[in-house]
Amino acid sequence: MTTLKSRDILALGFMTFALFIGAGNIIFPPIVAQQAGEHVWLAAFGFLITAVGLPVLTIVALSRTQGSIAILSSPLGKIASLVLTIVCYLSVGPLFAIPRTATVSYEIGFASYMEGTEHSMLIYSLIYFAVVTIVSLYPNKLLDTIGNVLAPLKILSLAILGIAAFFIPSQMVPAPINNYISSPISEGFVSGYLTMDTLGALVFGIVIIHAIHSRGVTDNKLVIRYSIIAAIISGVGLTLVYLSLFKLGLGSHEVAPNASNGAIILHAYVEHAFGDRGALFLSAMIFLACMVTAIGLTCACADYFSQITRISYKAYVFIFILFSLVISNLGLTKLIAFSVPVLSAIYPPAIVVILLSFFSKKFNNPQSVIQPVTAIAFLFGIFEGIRVSPFKDALPELLNRLPLTEQNLAWLIPSLVLLILCTVIDRVKGPHPKSQT
Repeated sequence: MTTLKSRDILALGFMTFALFIGAGNIIFPPIVAQQAGEHVWLAAFGFLITAVGLPVLTIVALSRTQGSIAILSSPLGKIASLVLTIVCYLSVGPLFAIPRTATVSYEIGFASYMEGTEHSMLIYSLIYFAVVTIVSLYPNKLLDTIGNVLAPLKILSLAILGIAAFFIPSQMVPAPINNYISSPISEGFVSGYLTMDTLGALVFGIVIIHAIHSRGVTDNKLVIRYSIIAAIISGVGLTLVYLSLFKLGLGSHEVAPNASNGAIILHAYVEHAFGDRGALFLSAMIFLACMVTAIGLTCACADYFSQITRISYKAYVFIFILFSLVISNLGLTKLIAFSVPVLSAIYPPAIVVILLSFFSKKFNNPQSVIQPVTAIAFLFGIFEGIRVSPFKDALPELLNRLPLTEQNLAWLIPSLVLLILCTVIDRVKGPHPKSQT
């Protein structure tokens, strides 16, 4: 029986961690910390639940289905499962996430250096996606390429930033603002939910499984064991990164007071900590962070669609890269404006499917519980999507008064109520007739 060496297990954990950490993960915590002020660690607690806990649980859930979203969501029925799977892959793939890695890394790390250059974004994106293509064409070498080379470089740069954040003393700690005054934990919880890392985890599951298979491991129990270890390693890494970034943001008020976003805080703090070379360091770190995430997403999407169609894996790599190249040149603002409503709609049902997958065997008839709860989560998810779109005024006022609406969690209470109701009915009805024969 083939097993992984300790070095390969560590590389697998590093690869999983590196796949998750994109530019958004690095930029978002500092602005949360600055706004939370004295309540930063309460906000951090809520943030870690959804930004670390849910993605780790997703990887664990997928390890039991060989990384397949389709198997994970099979209780929804063939059509609904297929639709959910395709939407998840496209959303965190060529439609939004892959193009965003290029636009974010350009605007944060390289726009200032290429200022005045004609078609600078196009030139940058051509070079960026050329590198992504070269690595993505050889998915069996991901553990060597990312786990042993790119991930350690990424971790080293993050470690330097994190150590600096903890050793450079904070100046004035500001008072909390907005919702961080009265409800820092729930506000942090929602902030972590909006990072969309759980959707990314749904896609990365297959990449992790294939990386394990590439080392000759075929025993299902070992695949699950190594996936869980990788999820734990990545969870620890994510937690350390987020805590250091919260510490960085907490001490940023002097260098970037009242910043409008985390990118401004990072630029100011890095220049303060490392001098003129800080901007170059930040550019390299953001480039690595985005590049690794783009490679993982491209491999996962190409692999999935090559399985459900007759088009080859390598052909899909080129198709998705070309599509992402075009979308990325629309600009970050337009990309985010279009993606947020869609992602807000599909995130609630995805969370329901992931969490209930751990309890599906406890139900007499899993479909009778999971299907209606997922449906109600999706329905309220659509309302959430409309609420953050230009069509928000079309919603009835009643929907805007639902509990947890301001926290973008209006779907949570209806889903829990329906889950309890369906579980009780499932218990009363007993085992399905087919299961008794």
